[in-house]
This record gives sequence, structure tokens and C-alpha cells, in this order.
Amino acid sequence: MAEEVDLKAQMNQLIRGYWTTQAIFVAAELRIADLLADGPKHPDELGRQAGVKGDMLYRVLRALASIGIFAEDDEGRFMLTPLADTLRGDSGQRAYARLHGHELYQSWAKLLDAVRSGEAGFVEAFGIPIFEYFSKNPDRGAVFDKAMTGHHGPEADPMLEAYDFSRFKDLVDVGGGNGSLLIAILKRHPQMRGVLFDLPRVVERAGPGIESAGLSERCRLVGGSFLEAVPGGGDAYLLRHVLHDWRDEDAAVILRHCRNAMQPGGKVLVVEIVVPAGNDPSFAKWMDLMMVTYGGKERSEKQYRKLFAQAGLQLTRIIPTTAGISVIEAVRASA
Repeated sequence: MAEEVDLKAQMNQLIRGYWTTQAIFVAAELRIADLLADGPKHPDELGRQAGVKGDMLYRVLRALASIGIFAEDDEGRFMLTPLADTLRGDSGQRAYARLHGHELYQSWAKLLDAVRSGEAGFVEAFGIPIFEYFSKNPDRGAVFDKAMTGHHGPEADPMLEAYDFSRFKDLVDVGGGNGSLLIAILKRHPQMRGVLFDLPRVVERAGPGIESAGLSERCRLVGGSFLEAVPGGGDAYLLRHVLHDWRDEDAAVILRHCRNAMQPGGKVLVVEIVVPAGNDPSFAKWMDLMMVTYGGKERSEKQYRKLFAQAGLQLTRIIPTTAGISVIEAVRASA
């Protein structure tokens, strides 16, 4: 009987997981961490500064304090904790909270519809694909970009430690976004030239960062759609967190364009998490559900081998990193 009660309590805690997401979202959206940067404050004062009801805000902060996000003193004032401090300013962590509490929260609510229809949960919620939505809503697109940069930024060094890029002279970063990863690679390998390839509006935003890094002469910016073509002449084509946004048919098209564009002996380098087999806990399996809402998928080694084969490529090796991602290397398949 006791075991049955424990299982119910455990299940109830899992069911209520969205409570935490929404409470953190409120604190992030209202910039509560910034308002506490100069010291403890009473919820009434915080409410006036944030434009909300102080008594309602108190209840949110009290709940967050119970899990280490903010802390309440004996006078009923709240103060920062190390966890709460990560939400200050325009940090990637704050953007991540704002993204998950708003667009992604609503798209996850459509998970059942997505499972039934096969459509992306985001499309079910907002009526258009996720990247089209952020293009049409640039203020929210900026939140998405900041969240992704903050979330994926720490992956660069582990990736560069795990995989040797020094053999390449011309690297094409396909879907490279703001260019932060390509900048890190070019700084580490001064003999290398790079091409940052993404949608025209994206590479336009990336220009100042490339220039301020002093890489304008070694890095070319090219705008376009990787569903149509990619720049030619590279001896390595890098796709970090690109393929998981796309279903197999589109992902194979992107890979085929890279295969056809690269130099003889070139390589395609896909940087993603690889879904492990078995029933052990894995962040990758939950990320795959996230991709249900986006319209893409995370893949296992077996699925990557099949996908590469569809694009005329052969998977040669998978190099894990300490950041939970892997570098999945492929070459042209032999005829």
C-alpha cells in the first residue's frame, strides 16, 4: 500500500511539471531578477515596479523560493539566489525561460494533436511553421535567437576539443545563424577560411559580429536557402542543430546539396544529440518530443545511417563530446 502511495505521489509530481515552467516564465518576463539586483525588496514594491499585483506576485515568488529560485527573508522581502541570478539582464537563460513559457508552452499543449495529425505542434498552435512565425514576429525572433545562442553556446569548446578541424582549409557553416560557432572555429584555426550560410536576413544580422571578431577577410557571408542549394567549394560542410529541425525528406535534400557542393574527399559534419537505444533516461528522447512541436526529429545512429544513405553519403564515425552532443561525420558514398 505504501509503495502504491509513493508511486502516485511520484506521478503527481511529474504531472505538475508545467507549474514550474510557468512560474519561472512570470519571473523572467517581469524581470524580477533585475529588480532585485540592488538588494531585497518587498513584493508590493516589486509589483509596483513590474506593473502587477504585489500579492499575486508574492505567491509566485514564494513558490519559486521553495525550489531555490529567489529567497524570502524574515521581513517578507525577496532576494536573489544563484539560480535566480541566471535570469538577470538579457541572458540566454532568461530568453530560454521566456521562449519556453510562451511559444513552446503553447506548442507543447498541441502535442496530442500533433501525434494524431502528424503536423508540427507549433503549426497546430500558431497556424504557421516556427521559423516563419519568428520571421514575421522579429521581437519574438530575437528572443528565440538569444535563447538558442545561450543554450548552445557552451557546446563550442567541447566540440572543438573532441573533433580535429585543423585538416580543413575551407569550412562552410550551413545554417550557421549568428556565426558564433564559425567565429570560434576560425579563431582556433588561423589557416582556415569560412563561409557563413543562412537566410539573407540572418547573415545580415551576423555581419557586425564577424567584423568585430576581425574575421571579415577570412569569412564570407552568403544568403540563401539550404533547401535549394549551398555554396560550393568547401572541403567540410558543418550543420549544427540544423537537421533536427527537419523531417527526413527535407533533411536528405539539405545533405544532398552539401554532398554535391563539397570538394572531392570532403566531409559533412552534423552536430546533434544522438538518441541512444534502451530504456535508460536520456535528454535526447525528450528533445525528440520537442522536435515534434517544431516539425523535425532527433535521430539514433541507425536513423542517421539511413538518412545519409538517402543523400548519397556514408556515415564514417560518431564522435561524442562532453556537452552531450556528437559530431557525426560522413563522406560521399562509394558508387
